[in-house]
Amino acid sequence: MADLETSRLFGGLPESELLVLKGAVRIQSFSPGKVIFTEGDIGDGLYVVKSGSVLISAFVNEAERRALSRVGPGDFFGEMAVVDNEPRSATATAEIETEVHFIPREVVLQMLERSPKLAVNLMREFSLRLREFNRQYIREVLESERLTLVGRFARAIVHDFKNPLNVMGIAADLAAMENATLEVRQMARNRIRRQIDRLTAMINELLEFTRGSESLSVLVKTNYREFVLRFLDEIRTEMGGTTISIECDQDPPPVPLLIDPVRLNHLFMNLINNAADAMPDGGKIKFRFAVTEKEVITKIADTGHGIAPEIFPRLFQAFATYGKSQGTGLGLSICKRIIEDHRGRIEARNDPGGGAVFSFTLPFH
Repeated sequence: MADLETSRLFGGLPESELLVLKGAVRIQSFSPGKVIFTEGDIGDGLYVVKSGSVLISAFVNEAERRALSRVGPGDFFGEMAVVDNEPRSATATAEIETEVHFIPREVVLQMLERSPKLAVNLMREFSLRLREFNRQYIREVLESERLTLVGRFARAIVHDFKNPLNVMGIAADLAAMENATLEVRQMARNRIRRQIDRLTAMINELLEFTRGSESLSVLVKTNYREFVLRFLDEIRTEMGGTTISIECDQDPPPVPLLIDPVRLNHLFMNLINNAADAMPDGGKIKFRFAVTEKEVITKIADTGHGIAPEIFPRLFQAFATYGKSQGTGLGLSICKRIIEDHRGRIEARNDPGGGAVFSFTLPFH
């Protein structure tokens, strides 16, 4: 049980002010669950808890009420509506058997005019409560962002894993057919193996990105033409049931490059999937190649709607996404990291004839 002179708000006041205060106070009792005041009520006075506990709550939307704070013996509440002469912004409810000191608004305002000490106490309490509110708000915002990010990651993983899992399911059904030949079973086995490798690479890329450390690529000497043709054969098989065609304006150059085949395969898959997402009604994906003295240039163009101007400045930044219901916005950021780990460059533009064009370089040395 707390008396007025022991509360933080009125503690330290002169005896004369305390006598005036005690003469104006009314003791009010509330049973558990009883509403003391509700949102929108007139701010007719200030309350100091004598005994018990009071829950302060407010609606955060039309359907959800949230607890803002709990007030115990010696603490006060309802001061904001008294000071600013606005309606109550929250609801106060007795949680248990509760007694409060009620001080009418006129008395509080008169005391504030007479007592600098009371004004200082009130400002200090305002400051402390604002600090606590800020800390609580920041905690909730960070927690909400974490949950949102986890949800986006989960949706992206499910979205990106669908194609490999579908291919594996079809291959497994082929291999399990009673009349499946040895050749068919071997083809199914190879297809499942490639998809497992692809899933593993995707998981590793995500783990590498979230660690934030420099990626370590194992570069091996590879015939670039053979690598690209092998990838195109695989992706055409995978997209055989769609209305998207993949073409090459010219053959890939048969030059030896130092590359990480697993990670570069992941880069190709990211760019192809982005192009496919931009063409839900079907279209074409075209590969173009050029060779200079220092590097090989690969361009991947689509006939989609192009890159929105809003996203261009942040296109290769992490979590940048625009107009996509799935994905975290990590795909192009991971592509950029893969190419930079190969000591190359990646860029994008819109084709004047429509669609987007992504180009990247791979150096000879």
